[in-house]
Amino acid sequence: MTQGTQAAQATAQSATQAATQAATQSTARAAVGDSEFDRDTVVVRRADGVYDTELSAGWTIINAVNGGYLLAVIGRALADALPHPDPFTISAHYLTASKPGPAVIRTDTVRAGRTLSTGQASLFQYEEDGTEVERIRVIASYGDLDALPDDVRTSAEPPTIPPVDQCFGPQDAPDDAPVQGSTAIAERLWLKLDPATLGWALGAPSGKGEMRAWFGLADGRDADPLSLLLTVDALPPTAFELGLSGWVPTVELTVHVRCRPAPGPLRVAIATRNLAGGFLEEDAEVWDSAGRLVAQSRQLARTVLAR
Repeated sequence: MTQGTQAAQATAQSATQAATQAATQSTARAAVGDSEFDRDTVVVRRADGVYDTELSAGWTIINAVNGGYLLAVIGRALADALPHPDPFTISAHYLTASKPGPAVIRTDTVRAGRTLSTGQASLFQYEEDGTEVERIRVIASYGDLDALPDDVRTSAEPPTIPPVDQCFGPQDAPDDAPVQGSTAIAERLWLKLDPATLGWALGAPSGKGEMRAWFGLADGRDADPLSLLLTVDALPPTAFELGLSGWVPTVELTVHVRCRPAPGPLRVAIATRNLAGGFLEEDAEVWDSAGRLVAQSRQLARTVLAR
């Protein structure tokens, strides 16, 4: 290991320790299983493979229910329906816009193996006339993260993000210039954005299509595999740094959960390299307080282009 690498790791560790301290001091910590996120992702088994849930208005952005939150709700149902506890890979197609209120999740076990089980699920809601509408369709493979070997061989490196006291969240915006997109979901997140990715909030987007942030839940709940499904889709859209504004609805989202995250704040980096025809991709990486890559995702999203 070179001296430069050692210095970089020491700097990253120091920044993570400072972020952990800041996050701990900012709120009383809720426990996994007894937090707002857990209450708002509850599913109730009605019959084998069928679950009732109530989509909370607390996880909306510009009046639409956040796609990562929706994936976590469906992910909880699949965790109950399948013989393995943890999502390894989960892919969702968002068919119609979900809204706060009652929903039904129907699951089906495709295959149950020794190390992996695969299932599919759909979330439905009802229109005012009683018509049932499918909102999301998912296919996923689940396993046991605690049973994975410790061997890691990687060239991936955690994103470099300034210390928390040099980063900014929605609560730091002046009253007369609110952070774009700071709707209900922002109140449920502990989010500190890298100033280098905040040009959009100041009217001067960088054009680079990047977002980086320290991340946690506002009530202090530590991350687990289920909450990582929310994390990958919880930052402001990279489209903002490309100079676009408004809602950026997800068309498809695939998440890979790589290991169980250590307690403490997460580092999230999202990047877009190509916007064409009104669609863009977003690649996300989530790193835990131990410096491990715990989740990756790619999504295709639609943008509204000025004419």
